[in-house]
Amino acid sequence: MIFSNLHNPFKKIKTLPALFAGAALVAGVFAVNTSQAAQTPKKGGTLVYLEQQSHNNLYPPAGGFYPNGGVLNQITDKLTYQNPQTLEIEPWIAESWQVNANATEYTFKLRRGVTFSDGTPLDATAVAKNFDTFGLGNPALKHPVSEVINNYVRSEVIDPLTVRFHFSAPSPGFLQGTSVIGSGLVALSTLARPFEELGDPTRIIGSGPFVVESAVPGKQWVLKARKDYQWGPAKLAHQGPALLDSVKVIVAGEDSVRIGALLSGQAHFIRQLQAYDEKRVQDQGFVIYAPSTRGVNNSIAFRPDNPLVEDVRVRKALLHATPAHELVQTVFSKNYPVATSVVAASALGYVNLSEKLKFDPALAARLLDEAGWTLTDKGVRQKDGIPLVLSAYFSPPQPQNKETLQFVAQQWAKLGVKLNVLAGDSGSRVVDNLDPQKTPVAPAMVGRADPDVIKSNYYPTNRNALLQKGGVSQKVKSFIDPELNRQFEAIASEVDPQKRLQLTAQVQNYLIDQAYVIPLFEEPQVFAGSPRLKGITFEAVGRPSFYSAWIDK
Repeated sequence: MIFSNLHNPFKKIKTLPALFAGAALVAGVFAVNTSQAAQTPKKGGTLVYLEQQSHNNLYPPAGGFYPNGGVLNQITDKLTYQNPQTLEIEPWIAESWQVNANATEYTFKLRRGVTFSDGTPLDATAVAKNFDTFGLGNPALKHPVSEVINNYVRSEVIDPLTVRFHFSAPSPGFLQGTSVIGSGLVALSTLARPFEELGDPTRIIGSGPFVVESAVPGKQWVLKARKDYQWGPAKLAHQGPALLDSVKVIVAGEDSVRIGALLSGQAHFIRQLQAYDEKRVQDQGFVIYAPSTRGVNNSIAFRPDNPLVEDVRVRKALLHATPAHELVQTVFSKNYPVATSVVAASALGYVNLSEKLKFDPALAARLLDEAGWTLTDKGVRQKDGIPLVLSAYFSPPQPQNKETLQFVAQQWAKLGVKLNVLAGDSGSRVVDNLDPQKTPVAPAMVGRADPDVIKSNYYPTNRNALLQKGGVSQKVKSFIDPELNRQFEAIASEVDPQKRLQLTAQVQNYLIDQAYVIPLFEEPQVFAGSPRLKGITFEAVGRPSFYSAWIDK
């Protein structure tokens, strides 16, 4: 059985690497009191945080990769703050704003006295340069355009604390876009560096509550609290500098290492706790956090430029041959709700499409028969002598994605469809995933608490998960869906909030009716923490913030 290795929580814990030497750590297992009752916060101390993967690039629009965002969320501020409970947009670096009637002009009034960690002012000139870069890109320095900004034209500095942004067409998602990790504000010196230099966290000069004090590439970095920080989100209970002295972030790729460090008291907080480890961690008194990513669900996306999946009947057959409920029961936990649409139930514009996603193997077989794919005595369907064999690379950042795809492969095999689940090195995986002939299916998800999130994942000039013509792939020859793209563009330009949600419901139906995607589960970000760790918060799509965190001594 493929999953025999998933439920072995008692395998030997490996010794932590020497990177932990010298950290102020507490021996022994923490007490089992998990109460988060109100207490007087204590200042000082170093939080030890174990990350599953190293970041790759810290140019803010690249912050969608969770290891990137986990760093950027500590060292950069945003113009606005999205309340993770209400999803309302609240003041942060911008103390107020105005939007014209058709959402083509946004004017922000900035807080006075904000500085980047190098001492330069975070003023209207700096904000204008940030969004000119994010909205237009910088080809000379290879800075890409942000996926959360649509129809951007230019900035206008009105006075030292007032900046206005102009758009060529309505851009109703821009206000929320100023609150996301990809809109973290950085100093002019950072924006002057080429993209390839921005993987070094010491070169990211932000205005956030922490600054990168030191870094060992790919292994660890230390964040030091800024003592002069006075400009956190206006409505947060905690104001002033961070309560912690510092945060030590250590990359520990093996689950057993991260869990062993947490349970033994060598770490306070870890990311990506696997579902099969949740119970034993919780049973020992540790706290499980599973904030929703509120965006496009963990899914399988088809690349219709591949002739094996160009027929909608084939795609629909594979959709109905995939039992998402059984996948969640087999591989995951209650923190991973079964997907009932393209986006999470907590996402803006969600519509329940459970009826269209039913597991129906008889219907799946009939659709493949109708499409001309006949079952051979070898158990694999074929058409015109070509076997129905598909390939997909599993995605290391997504929880148990290899096991997920292996489960799907088992289910599709019952129908006579073979799915090869590939590993590959990072280079081949990236290149082959842009070639629909090599990867006719691929895992995909993205988190953002705004209807534009669907466009971000599927539009040709954004993430282009379907590999449409005109997007990131140079090997796509023909496939493009103008109607789908028209719907994306309509969402991005509709200023009436209710109509925008209706358009969001429409595009979810269209994606399922065309069987471009198979939604599997709502992906959270799962963390575990010591019961001594208090005040951890998460932004609207699950990235941690250490600004209000403190350690109970």
